[in-house]
Amino acid sequence: MLAGKTALITGSLDGIGYGIAKALAEKGAKVMLNGFGDEALIDSRLAEIKSKGVDAAYHGADVSKLAEIKDLVRTTEQRLGAIDILVNNAVIRHRANIEDFPVERWDYAIAVNLTAPFHLIRLAMPGMKQRRWGRILNLASVFSFMGTPERADYCTTKHGLLGLTRVVALEGLPFNITCHALCPGTADTPNTRRNLAAQQAASGLSEAETLEQFLALRQPSRRLISPDKIGALAAFLCSDDASDMTGAPIAIDGGWLSGT
Repeated sequence: MLAGKTALITGSLDGIGYGIAKALAEKGAKVMLNGFGDEALIDSRLAEIKSKGVDAAYHGADVSKLAEIKDLVRTTEQRLGAIDILVNNAVIRHRANIEDFPVERWDYAIAVNLTAPFHLIRLAMPGMKQRRWGRILNLASVFSFMGTPERADYCTTKHGLLGLTRVVALEGLPFNITCHALCPGTADTPNTRRNLAAQQAASGLSEAETLEQFLALRQPSRRLISPDKIGALAAFLCSDDASDMTGAPIAIDGGWLSGT
């Protein structure tokens, strides 16, 4: 379905990004992985992607830095070919009230969560337009639709990604380029598991009780969202079957937004 296509996925060594990488590789796409990790992790991820019969590479760009973004794009094109699929998944976050929020953490979040997608899209779009085919996925969140205390950076940048998605979708329409904002609820990622472990340690509850308490306030499904299911959704949106869908914020949230 995606044989011969090249996918660049930021923040793709684990969690949602890696789930998407696997799903696109299974459909035949070549994959450029990106993110921070040790050599053993990188090697294992590359080996698994390549085991699906596709080429893969890794670039450790810090996407808060424009020079490294440019090198990431250039290396992808040289190593795997022109970028057909762009997935903006890299994200950072910090918890603090507005008056206590470190300015440098705010600036870093804007750079990684919002400015990096802008730069990656503007660098990839000309080639997509020339080839008259492209798929762009921005990893937003249920917090693209709501606020929550101590999450100014996360909520603001995820709201911003919705606006960017809609503009890019309209600009891409004449060129068979689609753009979507995927809006997961709480997914089963290393970050989520770290948060749950901290809550369990503080509460003294069992792992199952901690998870139940955590999800009761969020997802009616009472299940963490699987990165593999987010990957399956991403693969569908990259297919020609989804060519008439664009500009949409698509929730995969276990019913979270239905209850707000």
